[in-house]
Amino acid sequence: MLYVLITFWFLRELKHLLFWLYLWQLKEYHIGRFLNHFETHVGKKLLLDFSRFLKLGLFVFLLLDDFFIYVYYALFLIYFAEFISFVSGIRNKSLKKPVWTKKTFFLFWLCFLVLILFLSRIYLLPNRPQVLWILGFDILTPLIFSSVALFFQPASALLRNRVLRKAKEKMEKILPVSGLKVVAITGSYGKTSTKEFLTTILSKKFKVLSTSEHQNSEIAVARSVLEKLKPSHEIFIAEVGAYNKGKIKEVCEMLKPRIGLVTGVNEQHLALFGSFANLLSAEGGGELAELLPKNGLLVVNGDNKYCLELLKKSDNLPPEHEKIYSLDGRNMNTDIWAEEVEVRRDSVLFIVADKKGNLAHFNASVLGRQNAQNLLGAILIANELGMSFEEISEAVRSIKQEQAGMVLRQGKHGLNIIDSSYSANPTGVMADLDYLSIFAGKRVVVMPSLIELGKKSSEIHEKIGQKIAEVCDLAIITSKDKFKEIEKGFNQDILRRSQANVAKCLLCDNPRDIFSAITAFCKSGDAVLLEGRVPKELLNLLIEK
Repeated sequence: MLYVLITFWFLRELKHLLFWLYLWQLKEYHIGRFLNHFETHVGKKLLLDFSRFLKLGLFVFLLLDDFFIYVYYALFLIYFAEFISFVSGIRNKSLKKPVWTKKTFFLFWLCFLVLILFLSRIYLLPNRPQVLWILGFDILTPLIFSSVALFFQPASALLRNRVLRKAKEKMEKILPVSGLKVVAITGSYGKTSTKEFLTTILSKKFKVLSTSEHQNSEIAVARSVLEKLKPSHEIFIAEVGAYNKGKIKEVCEMLKPRIGLVTGVNEQHLALFGSFANLLSAEGGGELAELLPKNGLLVVNGDNKYCLELLKKSDNLPPEHEKIYSLDGRNMNTDIWAEEVEVRRDSVLFIVADKKGNLAHFNASVLGRQNAQNLLGAILIANELGMSFEEISEAVRSIKQEQAGMVLRQGKHGLNIIDSSYSANPTGVMADLDYLSIFAGKRVVVMPSLIELGKKSSEIHEKIGQKIAEVCDLAIITSKDKFKEIEKGFNQDILRRSQANVAKCLLCDNPRDIFSAITAFCKSGDAVLLEGRVPKELLNLLIEK
């Protein structure tokens, strides 16, 4: 019987090994992001789980000889239940596990070896000490597996620095002889979409390489250089993200970009940067602006006040090498702007004008007004690199919805499903709700609370609640964190507009319950916005195969 108990325990440990590797990978092995997770409701539940306290109590009773048999049978039932949960997770494909990379593969087998060595050390112990040790290992599982991951972080850092150095050496060899132009794109939001748009546009005329979708860390950029960049490439577009001050500078010293684009700045990841000044230095474009050459070009979003402040503070470039794009052409300093913006269900139409008097019509198969803004940044750079408005307009027709990070899908029961589920930030949430507002019929949003916003989190969530109430008939919030703040903002706006009996704001994290609530509330033709990291099971339930 003891061997059966240990087998159940071992399989339970495998499940938790996969989960902790998944969580570390999700947080990009960043200690700040990992620890920040435990400030959320989900993270607190993970540490303060009832079963953990139950096992702590059993551990204490196990120290007393008279209770061994009772503790043993209790543990047998607990581990049997966890074994069933493990098997069920495999069958339902709901088991949380990392994406298999060289690093996760290495860490998995290392932790697996720790498990095997642990079993080999307790194998010859009497029954009671064996149960005591495996229960202790169980209770300390998060610490043990996290310690293994952290133990190899210095080695990972050395390997990372080696990769960065090799990438920098490759750039130093290519740049002087190839005429390669490097474009670096940073900001709190809109980086990926703008990079994808610019890549599609420039590829019509140049041989272009860009970093992979959403891969914007310094190591990801370096690997793109080492594995994909060739002397024959004419333009390299790098999306550059960061969670710490100095990281953008590190990448720019490696890439030596001639063109820098700052898409916009908000409080996203403020909790990780520690201060807004640090955020402005990194994703706010400060480090990028400082490292551009004198003949370089800095392009910023003129609709974002922090981007405009960046231009005022930056003295690295002459004024003629600083360009502004904006959806609002009334600002006399704007170099390129949009007029007559028309947001349709499946596209955006607008006219682009510049200071030189050039005009062109654009029709892009992307969703939401915010993507017209992202397109303007890409259009400005493409124009500066020698493409005419007419050439750019034609190239824009090749852009697909998926490149903008938001897709309109056909849902079950005739529902319109707006899938913006990759990630969320304050500006993006507001923009996506604006897009949702163009749909007739009932409008529903499903989203979690936003994370890593620092001290302004409560204020931001109240504003999101107000916007939801303005646009939606039903809001389903999938995480408890800041739900009260969202609900507060929601109720304030509802009361102001006397619609208390119409709109609802609910807290629910069960995908099937959410699906039931939506299908009971909506009819064919209604629209559902999935904003941020909603459960994958919900996507499968809602979207027509």
